[in-house]
Amino acid sequence: MGGGGRLGAARLLLWALAAVLAVRQAASVLRVPPGEWFGDLHLSASTAAPGTLYDAGQFTGTPFAGLVLKPLAGLAAPSSLEVAWTCLTLLLVAAVGVVAARGLPDPVPRRTALLAAPVLVALMMVSLPVRAAAFPGQTAVLPVLLVLLAVFRVPGARPAGFLVGLAAALQPALLLFAPLLWLTGRRPTARAAAATFAAATALAWAALPRDSWTYWIHHLAGTGLGGSPDGPANQSVHGALLRFGLTGPAEILLYAALAAAVTWAALRRAARYARDGQLLLAVAVTGCAAVAVSPTGWRHQLLWVLLAVAGRVGKRAADRRVWPVAVVLAITLPSAVLLPNMAALAPVRDNVPLLAAVAAACAVPFLPRSSPYWREPVPTVHGHPAAARWARIPLLPFWRRALSRPNLLLELLLIRVGYSIYSHIRAAAPASRSLAERNGSRIHGIERLLGIDIERAVNGAVVDAPWLEAFFDFYYSSFHFVVPLGILAVLYWRRPADYRWARASLGLATVIALAGFWLFPLAPPRLMPGLGFVDTVHGAQDLANPSYGAMTAISNQYAAMPSLHFGWSLWCGIVVVVLAPKGWQKLLGALHPLFTVCAIVATANHWVLDAVGGAAVVGAGFGLVHVLSGPRGLRVSLPVQRRTEAGEPDRVAAARR
Repeated sequence: MGGGGRLGAARLLLWALAAVLAVRQAASVLRVPPGEWFGDLHLSASTAAPGTLYDAGQFTGTPFAGLVLKPLAGLAAPSSLEVAWTCLTLLLVAAVGVVAARGLPDPVPRRTALLAAPVLVALMMVSLPVRAAAFPGQTAVLPVLLVLLAVFRVPGARPAGFLVGLAAALQPALLLFAPLLWLTGRRPTARAAAATFAAATALAWAALPRDSWTYWIHHLAGTGLGGSPDGPANQSVHGALLRFGLTGPAEILLYAALAAAVTWAALRRAARYARDGQLLLAVAVTGCAAVAVSPTGWRHQLLWVLLAVAGRVGKRAADRRVWPVAVVLAITLPSAVLLPNMAALAPVRDNVPLLAAVAAACAVPFLPRSSPYWREPVPTVHGHPAAARWARIPLLPFWRRALSRPNLLLELLLIRVGYSIYSHIRAAAPASRSLAERNGSRIHGIERLLGIDIERAVNGAVVDAPWLEAFFDFYYSSFHFVVPLGILAVLYWRRPADYRWARASLGLATVIALAGFWLFPLAPPRLMPGLGFVDTVHGAQDLANPSYGAMTAISNQYAAMPSLHFGWSLWCGIVVVVLAPKGWQKLLGALHPLFTVCAIVATANHWVLDAVGGAAVVGAGFGLVHVLSGPRGLRVSLPVQRRTEAGEPDRVAAARR
């Protein structure tokens, strides 16, 4: 199959993936009972009853949006309306992806031109804005499509201005596109947009005067409708200031100053990108600013942030993935997945989508098309595998080991998200108490047969020696995360190529361990009734209570086989023994898994065979990396480059050590 055939097949697969995600999203939304559709929004079918839009405080749209939506309440049965609304929303999402993909700046590589639309549609289908916008009464996708059509597809100043004005009538902050059109020389379109917005708003005032007063005057462009303005759903500068505890005139003045600064910076940047030929990026920057400066910027209005992946950031090829990955993570994953639940991180965790929008609007240094790095970034230096005894095993050509240091922000994002996903999968693994205890009895029986059932004797000896119990409790609780992260940090800074080798092996071992948690739920010794084990770390367990123990509410306590406590420590020992330059460092590395296996047995948290399982998955992790990218030793071959990055020779030399 030639290159064109492979691209065509990839495109079909991506469109199929987007369709599957759309069906999944539709199934999720259609679980809403038909009677609840528009029920909480108080959208009476009659427009002769003014003052009803905002009585329940659930409807957050403009009076013009309510005027448009009111007739829908009487057009069909709730079940038919439910299906039609969901299908229409998903079709609008697909249209946004297609129009945005065709708005990429020229020249567009053939692969990008073919794959951009299905990739963008698939990402939007799993994004937080689309998942929120598909529910009853939300119209956030339609304004995005109207603006994109006006900018890229509709000829003529007045029709384009009409679409932009209509989008602003549905979402007032989008009137910010009128100044952008003015600054980029499309002044007739800007005037038509302003006139359309004014006419639509006046029509809503005439038809729904009380609702218009409530929205524009009493609630200041909808502030406080649909939820508390200081709630995390309000991802605007105003909402963030309220969450910081600021109120009253001081908060209003600060909000006005920040909104003006964001608007000024975003419009300057957007006009510059538009003149540079990056019109899609200019639209995305303006949309991000509009949501940020609006009094209420709901999550379902943040689709603009995802469109900002059209910008290119970074001179190095290795840095090009940082901005797209950060945007996709911020717009598709809950904030709790991105950042741990720590009080010090709450100001960032509660405002991740807002921070992404403000960064796109004001701070991210997108490259101009005139930059020499626009099409040819500084390439990543790769090494070639040294000769191996497994010469017949084919390596994956795309898994080449890079010698340069990876981007730190990208590494931190991936480590955090990867661990969060690991924790969620581990917590969701089967946790049947009866099955886990039966498996525990089987493991105990196998150990008796092999003569290695030493857990009870070791646990009793440690309990009888308080100083030893304290040591192993501390070792078990303190070194599980600190040592692996410390080793990764040292390797990242001192030996980048070996960092990638070690990180990949650890990640693969952890993924393999998840299969064990799902296939073999196992009760550790401390949770086995009748065997007399003492849980020295977590305290006494009431085994007669189905929800015994404080730890059962935190994580799946039956995810014990294999033991990653020992597996990760063994990984640490292997890495240190292989890479450490001095003998005493190798000795410390070898002692760490030895102390860890003593700790997990002495504290009754694992069986001996759990440690054997941990060693097996770590060995599998190292073996897979060997198969995928060759042995750790690399034969360095530097490509000829027209440009070299400052400091690259130092990094290559460090990688070769």
